[in-house]
Amino acid sequence: MNGAIYVGKKEKNTFMDKVKKILPKGSNLNLCLTCGACSSGCPATGLENMDPRKFLRMVSMGLDQEIEMHPWVWMCSNCQRCIYACPMKINIPGLVYEARKLWPRDKRPKGILGSCDMALRNESSSAMGTAEEDFKFVVEDVLNEVRENQPGWENLEAPVDKQGAYFFLSQNSREPVTEPDEMVPLWKILHIVGADWTYSTKGWGGENYCMFLADDENWKKIAKRTLDSAKDLGCKVYLNTECGHSTFSVWMGQKKFKIETDLEIAPMVKYYAKWIREGKLKVNSDWNKDIKVKFTVQDPCNQIRKSFGDPLAEDLRFVVKSVVGEENFIDMIPNRLNNYCCGGGGGALQSGYKEQRFQYGRLKNEQIINTGAQYVITPCHNCHAQIHELSEHNKGNYHSVHLWTIIALSLEILAENERAYLGPDLVEVNLPN
Repeated sequence: MNGAIYVGKKEKNTFMDKVKKILPKGSNLNLCLTCGACSSGCPATGLENMDPRKFLRMVSMGLDQEIEMHPWVWMCSNCQRCIYACPMKINIPGLVYEARKLWPRDKRPKGILGSCDMALRNESSSAMGTAEEDFKFVVEDVLNEVRENQPGWENLEAPVDKQGAYFFLSQNSREPVTEPDEMVPLWKILHIVGADWTYSTKGWGGENYCMFLADDENWKKIAKRTLDSAKDLGCKVYLNTECGHSTFSVWMGQKKFKIETDLEIAPMVKYYAKWIREGKLKVNSDWNKDIKVKFTVQDPCNQIRKSFGDPLAEDLRFVVKSVVGEENFIDMIPNRLNNYCCGGGGGALQSGYKEQRFQYGRLKNEQIINTGAQYVITPCHNCHAQIHELSEHNKGNYHSVHLWTIIALSLEILAENERAYLGPDLVEVNLPN
């Protein structure tokens, strides 16, 4: 029978002994009703002939040898939708996380391992290996170019190591390393609202692949380094750019490892919404009244379901509707806390299982196609990259775009060289004079 579990001689259940000490109170595996709600809503169901319910039953039955080194644990994105669907709230992703630890460290996916180790080699915490002085050089070089070539932005600031700034801004390494112009729209937004902010040369890297590697010691090390950097500069808010796992790795890392800090750890979208409501960010959707370009949004699992919940999902929709027009926004079904993971999380982009990642993303591709939207706003780097690839792979003819891009477009401050992810229908809309 396909998918059946063969139970031979039951070995001593050493994995179960480990997870009993780790799983939160109330996560007794005997609570499982075998209803299948976890598997029915999991995009990873079927990959490598595995699914959440089957994995849970194998754990509870003591099939440690079958679990050990099973590649499915790297295809599960730890999105926690199975917990959301489970009537008993059993923490299956917690089991998957612990099962990743069963792999010898040097046998874990090379991409995730390499990104973790790269971040540990430098004080910047950059998973792409960008040193502190190189990051500062790129920021200053891009800033000078904007000041010289974009009229009206001669006084734009991008502070580094500014003592006493209110916001400590993290930065995903992807921008300074491969697409530095993508940093500028956010700088402009922060300038318009009068935000007092800074980068840091130490711990600026907004990613933590050690978390995906299930390397607790080094997850803690990177999270503590970046929080200590913000604390040393005297900042009040640790503000994450549009990156889901960056937000979660710091937010949960602080809680999990009991890192002492008085900092508010906040996602960027929360502050976009706050500034619009306060009138500091005067966005409008007039640009889209005639052309009527349709948009949808991806709810990043790490920022919505796993951390800040529906209040942040509502902030996200408030911002998007304010920028593109409520009549031009079409929600995915399901959405918010119940939305499907895109398949880019959990380290999947670096895991090496590319074909499985595309299979995982089939549900997301269908969701997007069903909205009829031409653009998917993705306030998360992993979501952004995965959905961009899904469109290309499935010939979906939709675009993945950062929220800062559309905000800047609505404000008429998005320069020609800051439109890499816009299609031909928007590439010339609201170009600054």
